[in-house]
Amino acid sequence: MKLTPELIERSLSYINAVKDRELDLRGNKIPAIENLGVSKDQNDTIDLTDNDIRVLGNFPLLRRVRTLLLANNRITRIDPQIFEVLPNLTTLVLTNNNISELSDLDPLSGCHRLQYISLLDNPVTRKQWYRSWIIWRIKSVRVLDFNRVRDVERKEAKQLFVTSKGEMTSLAKSISEIASKTFEPGEGLVSSKGINLPRSNLPTLGMSVEEQSKIKDAIRNAKTLEEVTRLEKLLQSGHIPGQKPIGESESQVEEEDEEME
Repeated sequence: MKLTPELIERSLSYINAVKDRELDLRGNKIPAIENLGVSKDQNDTIDLTDNDIRVLGNFPLLRRVRTLLLANNRITRIDPQIFEVLPNLTTLVLTNNNISELSDLDPLSGCHRLQYISLLDNPVTRKQWYRSWIIWRIKSVRVLDFNRVRDVERKEAKQLFVTSKGEMTSLAKSISEIASKTFEPGEGLVSSKGINLPRSNLPTLGMSVEEQSKIKDAIRNAKTLEEVTRLEKLLQSGHIPGQKPIGESESQVEEEDEEME
């Protein structure tokens, strides 16, 4: 069922338990968000739970909306301009959707009032740096998946993703480059085998795509901050994990690895 002006007008709008005016659009098998301009920005909360929405986007300017409830949909992508049309968004419930990559959540970094987020039962929650990435990218978040964000987590996230010079670490760059499987024209290159390859911002040092991929995989699979730091040093020197650095002999590589260990 499409989200038509008629459906919006006949849907229930009421004062909920927290004294907000809520528009109830639950369980209508809605495939896409549209026509919400008909609501005339009269609601604090919009409930779109239990539908078939794929993209969190296509909102008109809704200054009043503070809460979006979108559990049990099929959302894979978030509109990069969402912060412009929902400037006062405070609570976002995306439980049980299909968001798969950490970089897919980056559009939310512009939502400077977003404090409460639920992403439970999304594939992205199984990513190694999931919680730290969100805490770093969405600095206003206070409660993530119903667990309060602690100051120590903020410090740890900053250590992981920001260098002493205030730049993104190689780990942060590698994560931000991984797009979801949904391909947008012009966003990346396509290999001879038909695989979408995101543009790279990492220093290549003359390395091939396959060699860069090895480094990124090693960084993403690192289990400690010390290991990430070590891999970043190897990247800066052109040392590909499991291979010798460009322009260096095998003996030099062995000596360097022994020093780092």
